[in-house]
Amino acid sequence: MAGFQDWQRTHMCGAVDESLIGQQVCLMGWVLRARNLGSLIFVDLRDRAGVVQVVFNQDTNTPQAFAVGQGLAREYVLAVQGRVAARSGAVNDKLATGKIEVNVQDARLINRAQTPPIYVEDGVQESEAVRLKYRYLDLRRPQLQRALRTRAQVLRAVRNHMDEQGFWDVETPILTKSTPEGARDYLVPSRVHPGSFYALPQSPQLYKQLLMLAGFDRYYQVARCFRDEDNRADRQPEFTQVDVEMSFARPRDVQDVIEGVFARVFRDVMDAQLSLPLPRMTWRQAMDAYGSDKPDTRFDMRLQDVGDLFAACGFKVFEDALAAGGTVRCIKAPGGGARLSRKEIDALGEFVKTYRARGLAWAALGEDGSLRGSFVKQISEASLAALCARMQATPGDALFLVADKPAVALTALGQLRLRLGHQLDLIDKNLYNLLWVTEFPLLEWDEEAGRFVAMHHPFTSPMDEDFAAMESDPGSVRAKAYDLVLNGVEMGSGSIRIHDSALQERMFGLLGFTHEQAWQRFGFLLEAFQYGTPPHGGFAFGVDRLVMMLTGGESLRDVIAFPKVQNASCLMMGTPSPVADEQLQPLHIRAEIEA
Repeated sequence: MAGFQDWQRTHMCGAVDESLIGQQVCLMGWVLRARNLGSLIFVDLRDRAGVVQVVFNQDTNTPQAFAVGQGLAREYVLAVQGRVAARSGAVNDKLATGKIEVNVQDARLINRAQTPPIYVEDGVQESEAVRLKYRYLDLRRPQLQRALRTRAQVLRAVRNHMDEQGFWDVETPILTKSTPEGARDYLVPSRVHPGSFYALPQSPQLYKQLLMLAGFDRYYQVARCFRDEDNRADRQPEFTQVDVEMSFARPRDVQDVIEGVFARVFRDVMDAQLSLPLPRMTWRQAMDAYGSDKPDTRFDMRLQDVGDLFAACGFKVFEDALAAGGTVRCIKAPGGGARLSRKEIDALGEFVKTYRARGLAWAALGEDGSLRGSFVKQISEASLAALCARMQATPGDALFLVADKPAVALTALGQLRLRLGHQLDLIDKNLYNLLWVTEFPLLEWDEEAGRFVAMHHPFTSPMDEDFAAMESDPGSVRAKAYDLVLNGVEMGSGSIRIHDSALQERMFGLLGFTHEQAWQRFGFLLEAFQYGTPPHGGFAFGVDRLVMMLTGGESLRDVIAFPKVQNASCLMMGTPSPVADEQLQPLHIRAEIEA
């Protein structure tokens, strides 16, 4: 392998275009493929910017240069000097450089490569496990490089906007205190404090609130966060979020800043304009209309309460649900009656059962206006006509109903709505629909724990007008909380925080903490609140999830350079891994694995 240090690269491979025809260039990159036709060798040379065709010619190359071309294979690292020319053969419209080629004058082999265990190009199906084991090769694929370039562009747009709005970028500790009321912490043993542990932060929540107390007024950070969660699809144990906090802020003030961030990202990265202000709906409105607190509004198909039509209809399933304080909710699937087979409808019935619904009632409207379905013969014609009128059903449509507890009926139909939206191709995949969901419940009941837990986190402020109901009717209390939703996916969450020590203690009491427990775990915060804390609020949104949405990725792993798999392990590095007893002894711990 000849040296190349005396050569100076002049252009990236993907940057060579028609404007350079006739000019000398020096390119360096990886061999994507080589086609040896005897006296001519065509090589696709690739780097981060793209691919360009370089041509070795036995009649014009030196023997040494042509010999380099003859010995090339996939992923060899190559440097060439040559002259840019219009293609002598067919133009490749699929390449940005497809109208030109580089006629090699000299070439140097920088490094050889063994046959790669995976194909380093887009469109080739490979085992994800193998791809992640050889992630450093997988990352050479243009699709992944484009995704990570987009990620860098998103973060640059975010930082530029936040800096312009007067926010300070402040780093907060990675080694922090373990606190309850969230996912499990990743713990780090302390060598100098035997028996004590740090925790890796699930978010910078407490630190950013303390920064507001300290008078920083406007803070942001591109923060690394860690959560030790059970195996869940498309979650990462370590992830990145943009974290924001503001003093003397109302919910709309925070939302305006975040809307500006997203508008900047869409403008700079997607070359698209967002219409501001974004739409807003309350949590109650979202649940009633879409059966979800993160509604996908790219298609309509809203849920309707039809219980008043069936209070005395003679159909026991509906009557019993209503008598028990439940509800009957309905959605209309446009064209579903004509397009869905009986087998597919039966499968939808099984689908809603996974969301604890006891069953799915359905009716299909024929082209002649006749109705067929699971309950049609047990309901009066007047009730059926009223149902079709309420749902504005037309020939070919299908109606689906769930009669159950309100939470079950809404959730089951909300999930069915999403499934039918995809199954019936009702969703415009070119749309980016952003909206705010506001006024979340402050608390939700945890059946397993037998107590209320915070729907967002324990530091979220109740609505002022709901303070009085905190102890008497905690389930009715609304929070000054808000989520940003994109195409049915939660992008981020925020709230106005509690800034009063007494109110924070009341909140801890609702969560089951005694006075002593609250001060033991959060005493530093409660004490800090006694020294003049400004009202403050903030927001955080996930960078990984946003980039996945913008790039059309199917998994968070598509937009993270070195991701973990579902069981939180790294196949490339082989982590987590055992460590020697000698490393554990100074930490005053030992590893014992239960049989």
